[in-house]
Amino acid sequence: MQDMDIGRPDESLDKGLFVHNYTHYLDSKRRLTVPAVWRELVSVPRRLFVLQGVNDKCLCVYPARELIRRMDRLRNLSIADDQGRQFARTLASRAELVPWDSQGRIRIKDALLEYAGLVNEVLMAGTFDGFELWSPEKWKEKTGSIDTAKMAEAARYVGF
Repeated sequence: MQDMDIGRPDESLDKGLFVHNYTHYLDSKRRLTVPAVWRELVSVPRRLFVLQGVNDKCLCVYPARELIRRMDRLRNLSIADDQGRQFARTLASRAELVPWDSQGRIRIKDALLEYAGLVNEVLMAGTFDGFELWSPEKWKEKTGSIDTAKMAEAARYVGF
């Protein structure tokens, strides 16, 4: 088996592995700069979907290709599946598709920023397939005390 050239990401990395976290600030026009390393992972189309967090007061950000992959299950919902249709309706009506400008900044609509409590400082946390936007205070509340037993259970659940 050949060694992978460390200087060049292999094909699986090109499909997007958003890792690490960054702290950036909204500018005076409420734009947020997406780290260049994450912009490189987006590919075509060069836009991001921004959604409200489902269980948390954060924003979930996905490249278009990842959201399209996730949509496959929603596309197969029966029109009689009231719960599934309501979820899709609510999530889609509050979502936004945003491009970035030449400096890598995105402008997220005010309603989404308000939902997540994003005023100035924004913690950007990688989630492998996308990233989340958190207020630093809410991030500390969520991650401040991690129950190792629950983490081990979650790791087993996802196959780690």
